[in-house]
Amino acid sequence: MIGSLRGRLALKLAPQVVIECSGIGYEVETPMSTFLELPQLGSDLFLYTHLLVREDAQILYGFSTEDERLMFRTLLKVNRVGAKLALGILSAMSTNDFRRCVELEDTTSMSKIPGVGKKTAERLIIEMRDRIDAAAHGGGIAAPFGVEVSSRSEAIDALVALGYKPKEVNNLIAKLDIDEKSAEDIIRLALRQAAK
Repeated sequence: MIGSLRGRLALKLAPQVVIECSGIGYEVETPMSTFLELPQLGSDLFLYTHLLVREDAQILYGFSTEDERLMFRTLLKVNRVGAKLALGILSAMSTNDFRRCVELEDTTSMSKIPGVGKKTAERLIIEMRDRIDAAAHGGGIAAPFGVEVSSRSEAIDALVALGYKPKEVNNLIAKLDIDEKSAEDIIRLALRQAAK
């Protein structure tokens, strides 16, 4: 199991990053909460990681905090919640906001997350209620290197990867002033707009 990575941030293409460690580039999927806090390319970076081994792939997920990784692992134990939905949940709200939704049985807020309907929100609340304390206490394809991707395109790809439909993303971005903004800023603004 790869528990963490420390290395140079070689590529950022939401929601994926490449961290170069001793000459090896590790592709890592991240929630937007982690992605939006990343340093500049070439900077040193440390991420807590979770390696998911499937029959057809080995996927490494990275998180800026231990709390996020624990919540991700706890979400994976919920019936019919896969890694993509777990990342979507962590991208849409902080771990503290998610805990608050579970404690208050706030299905309305949880249903705003792409891929989470009313029934899924209810199931998450029921199944996470007992696990939330344990989690708190431990218990798109990247472009090749050197390829320039516009901030708008990168933001759209990231939002679609989170579960938004392309039409919804275009409608969200059309309402925003994105001139000279980075992909991270566009994603942040779009997520705020979607939460309204």
